[in-house]
Amino acid sequence: MKRLPIPDDVTGDEIDKDVRQELQSLPKGLAEEVSRNLVMVARLIDEDPEGAYAYSRIALRLASRVAAVREAAGFAAYASQKYSEALAEFRAARRMTGNVDLWPVMADCERGMGRPEKALDMAGAPDVQKLDKAGQVEMRLVAAGARRDMGQLDAAIVTLQSPELASHSVQPWTARLRYAYADALLAAGREDEAREWFAKAVESDKDGSTDASDRLAELDGVEFVDALVEDESEPQADSGTEAQPKSVREADRVIQAEADEIDEIDETDEVDETDEVDETDEVDETDNEDLDDAEDERDERDDERAEEGDEEGGDKGDDEDAPRG
Repeated sequence: MKRLPIPDDVTGDEIDKDVRQELQSLPKGLAEEVSRNLVMVARLIDEDPEGAYAYSRIALRLASRVAAVREAAGFAAYASQKYSEALAEFRAARRMTGNVDLWPVMADCERGMGRPEKALDMAGAPDVQKLDKAGQVEMRLVAAGARRDMGQLDAAIVTLQSPELASHSVQPWTARLRYAYADALLAAGREDEAREWFAKAVESDKDGSTDASDRLAELDGVEFVDALVEDESEPQADSGTEAQPKSVREADRVIQAEADEIDEIDETDEVDETDEVDETDEVDETDNEDLDDAEDERDERDDERAEEGDEEGGDKGDDEDAPRG
């Protein structure tokens, strides 16, 4: 059989005295191992129901004939929402002990299995009269839940109305009873009454067994924000740098935008200056070309005059050298 690790600080002596007495029917070493697994069930059942269930299965394989083990296995399965398995374990434990204390949770298993009518039948059974006050209040809670499962909200509200609900004394069941009543009123659309009873549930819920305070705040329009949760809409700071406040980041963005505008203006000015220089260069080149053309024309005229002068001089020379008649 595969065993699960158990911390060294778990000795098995932590279990209830009545459970330890039941385990005395087992060999000492086996009893110690079973008790240590039961301690792990109790430790994990609220925070890690599946883990608790795993330890309960080991204890069950080791000592299935011990009622306390069957009961622990039933509660572990119930916490893991394995209602059919939980009901089977509770029935086995009840057969072993004849105890009716498990009757309300057995009825709630019927609800979990989608059989609210069966739960209501159990709520009206004679065994309910054998329950103590806490058991009877628990049975009332289960019956009201079954009514709600069947869509009978008004009947659920009436089921919860009882001397225990009206009592001003605070008992272990008071907060849960008031909470269930407030929740049923809210489901029926009676918001003002629901708010009143949620407030009463808060007053009696000293150990925080319900979320009545959150429900009350929700009705009052109060919204809680976890200060430890970072605003996901803001970009994360780079590694090795400190995250800046939002106001600083906004200022940086404004400054950057202004800098970008200035850069655009500078680039425009540079373009304009370049265009002006180009235009000036073009004008200078045009003027130079015009001057060159003028000089060329002047040179041509000078050449023409020189050629004409040479021709006239030649004619005169010829006349002087001719023979005289």
